[in-house]
Amino acid sequence: MVTKTSNVLEQKKVSITSKRQFTIPQKYYTELGFDKDAMCILGDGFLIIQPMAHVSSGEFAEQILSELIAEGFSGQELLNEFKERQAKVRPAVEAMLEQAKKIAKGNGKYSSYDDVFGTEE
Repeated sequence: MVTKTSNVLEQKKVSITSKRQFTIPQKYYTELGFDKDAMCILGDGFLIIQPMAHVSSGEFAEQILSELIAEGFSGQELLNEFKERQAKVRPAVEAMLEQAKKIAKGNGKYSSYDDVFGTEE
């Protein structure tokens, strides 16, 4: 039975197996876009489980290329700089996830979207 606690939150009891496994209710799985991986975040007396977006190698490619072209890169120089910047995306995302874990535990400083990515002008 699903219980509504507000317009935003729902809760549903799930059973945990002896192997510490449980099934995400189908509605939640579908609505939140879960795939093969999930991120578990431990808080002060709670656990958050959220879908992990899979970042393909081309996920940020258009943005990176757009910035490089605007900066005047072309030809082989464009390709080399693109490879360098694209290689930095995954470590940056992993660092943000690590910071999110610290914040969830109350051990880190909160950063807004604008703090991380700047403002669009």
